[in-house]
Amino acid sequence: LNLLVTLNIQLSQCQSYQVQGTDCVRVILRFSLPQNFVTLLRTSLSKWKKQAKCGVWIKLPTALVNFVETAVKESFRYHHAEPNYLMLVYWIIPETSCTNPPNASHRVRVGGLVLNDKKEVLVVQEKRGIFHEIGLWKIPTGIVEAGEELLAAAVREVKEETGVNDAIDTEFVELAFRHADNSLFRKSELFFLCMLRPLSTDDIKKQDLEIDRCCQGIQSFFNLFGLDWMPFEEYAAHTEMHEPFKYENELCLAKLERFYAGFSPRHISSYFKEQLSYLYLNSP
Repeated sequence: LNLLVTLNIQLSQCQSYQVQGTDCVRVILRFSLPQNFVTLLRTSLSKWKKQAKCGVWIKLPTALVNFVETAVKESFRYHHAEPNYLMLVYWIIPETSCTNPPNASHRVRVGGLVLNDKKEVLVVQEKRGIFHEIGLWKIPTGIVEAGEELLAAAVREVKEETGVNDAIDTEFVELAFRHADNSLFRKSELFFLCMLRPLSTDDIKKQDLEIDRCCQGIQSFFNLFGLDWMPFEEYAAHTEMHEPFKYENELCLAKLERFYAGFSPRHISSYFKEQLSYLYLNSP
């Protein structure tokens, strides 16, 4: 690859690829770099411009953080950061509009609505936050991790928050999803409500880090001990003053009464990857 010969000699990795139809360069810096890094960078930028490259991405590991200032002074800007690296980006052709994709615009959350055959729902109460302050019982919720499927995320969150050790059967229905603008860190949020069916009714053990109490009973939710599950009607009445929960409960009730068909997962293969993915669609 005769693209970044100078920097490549200095123990970095360089790749050419396309982003949204434009030729770009990705530089992965792995080890320590020489003091003339700025000279090497300027030379490389000039070469890439002659080669009609448009964008440059530098993946800078934490150990090389001292080179951030150098890159920024050469008009690189921050794109995103992870615990072990910082991604910098540069648009080579200033007279044209930058088409580099922006940082992630959304975060994705799931809620696991676990219903048993008695129409009782599994609910928890958080240790902190606004829902804790108002004493609200809610379904287990959480963030979808990088590389994780929605279905797997919903099952994991239920296990983490309640301690249900037996695997949740994959009778899964995506009842609804909610889109909220300008959420945490000014990112939009997608929230997927997922129906799950428990394999067993073993004792539920709460996660001490996040969860204050797990309600498991058919009695009033004010009785906090020796309970099994909360009736769905009781849960719906408890949360109806919060409009998002109200509509979620209406969908759930429609599903229970069998006149609403949500989305079910279907494995699909990709021409580009061996790994299977899920397509969520209405079952025929």
